[in-house]
Amino acid sequence: MKTLAQTFLSQDEQEKLVQCVMDVEKRTSGEIVPVIASSSYDYPRASHLGGLLLGVLTAVCVAMLLGREDMWVFLALFLAAYVLFSQLLNAIPELKMPFISKREMRDEVDEAALTAFYVNGLHRTRDRTGIIIYVSVYERTVRILADKGINDKVNPTAWDEVVADITKGIKEGRPGEALCRGVVRCGDLITRHFPVKHDDTDELPNLIIGGEAK
Repeated sequence: MKTLAQTFLSQDEQEKLVQCVMDVEKRTSGEIVPVIASSSYDYPRASHLGGLLLGVLTAVCVAMLLGREDMWVFLALFLAAYVLFSQLLNAIPELKMPFISKREMRDEVDEAALTAFYVNGLHRTRDRTGIIIYVSVYERTVRILADKGINDKVNPTAWDEVVADITKGIKEGRPGEALCRGVVRCGDLITRHFPVKHDDTDELPNLIIGGEAK
């Protein structure tokens, strides 16, 4: 079964995005890498919290239907329901959403984006000009991080507009088009400061999906 990351873009969209990155990098020494991740975290706390709340509710309802007020009957019902719902939430991650706070989700995506930046070597380019466009599919969240060379020239807040545009395109069902547009916009922001050099090489993958370079 394919992961969320693998199904996020069609094969045609993947190929167009890779070509888009290659075209932009013909005019800048910057390295732009879109990274598609299925999720940024597995949120085990949400499974426990959901199992707890749903377990209590189920135990109360069943105990009332059975006309049993015995504590041990309630406890047995609760434990059975807790295990059932916890496993169900783990098996179907989409069901965890109501039990995950926006703050927790935001923090996990921020951490995962930063980790992906270093794991995929964006900090190792010759001129410190790596840019990651990180998409966490489960959280429906986009982050853009740039290396020190770029941040010394481009205000990091400049990426906010690009993130907003990509996010909007994804919500409208146009992820490939939105990412291509984001790549082009990133190129526009850095080309003046980092034009392509005569000895420039493609130092990084042009697309990474679920940890696999395309």
